[in-house]
Amino acid sequence: MAEAYCVKDKRKVEIKDPQQITMKNGKPAIKGTCPDCGTSVFKIGG
Repeated sequence: MAEAYCVKDKRKVEIKDPQQITMKNGKPAIKGTCPDCGTSVFKIGG
């Protein structure tokens, strides 16, 4: 699973419901939610 930094919890968490997206500049990213607090988390890269 992919990990991202949760700003609210101030630690790395596994992404819940990860979605592969493409940013405006064409680079891949992963978007999802934090399993603990429900905040959106985002990780640049595939």
